Amino acid sequence: MAASKSRGNALTVYGIPNCDTVKKARDWLDAHGVTYAFHDVKKAGVDAALLRGWLAQVPLDTLVNRRGTTWRALSDEQKAAAGTTDGAIALMIDKPSVIKRPVVVADDGIKAVGFSADQYQTLF
Repeated sequence: MAASKSRGNALTVYGIPNCDTVKKARDWLDAHGVTYAFHDVKKAGVDAALLRGWLAQVPLDTLVNRRGTTWRALSDEQKAAAGTTDGAIALMIDKPSVIKRPVVVADDGIKAVGFSADQYQTLF
């Protein structure tokens, strides 16, 4: 069973419940018996330490969703500020919808950003 692969290495899925990509990822994990906790980044938020840790593992461009409606609604100044680590962290704390979703994290670090059935099959 796939869940045994994550034993001792608990998974947390960070995202927004009504996001289609998050729904696909959660459906895939559920269908494959992978145990995880869900963290709603809009309701529960994220903090600078968490985001800094993520950015130590994945590039800024991987973590910031520049394709979504939240990004398009930002001012040019906000977009420019997001080009730096500190600016991107401040933006992701203020507007967690700009975080590319879902972010799947295990005890040993980020496993995936976004959803791909093929990638999940390999990981879990």
